[in-house]
Amino acid sequence: MKNPGKTTVQIADFKAHLSEYLRNVRNGHPLTLVDRHTPVAQVVPYSGKPGQLVVRKATLRPDQVKLLAPYYKKIDVMRYLAEERQSWR
Repeated sequence: MKNPGKTTVQIADFKAHLSEYLRNVRNGHPLTLVDRHTPVAQVVPYSGKPGQLVVRKATLRPDQVKLLAPYYKKIDVMRYLAEERQSWR
């Protein structure tokens, strides 16, 4: 890692030195990940208590969730593939 105190890091550099950057974040230094100079994510120290599990109450019971009807459409895959290949010629 070139500069441990920097706050903006290219994704490739972040991947290459993940442990070191996470150690800095753990010590309270937020980090912004950039892709070609465009910010895409921010890594910040976890603010909850260590070991704290966050549990939310479900809004619906499983039997209340409406599922979509199955989509059935007969497709002749071989015919479709042959047509697709013919369009390339």
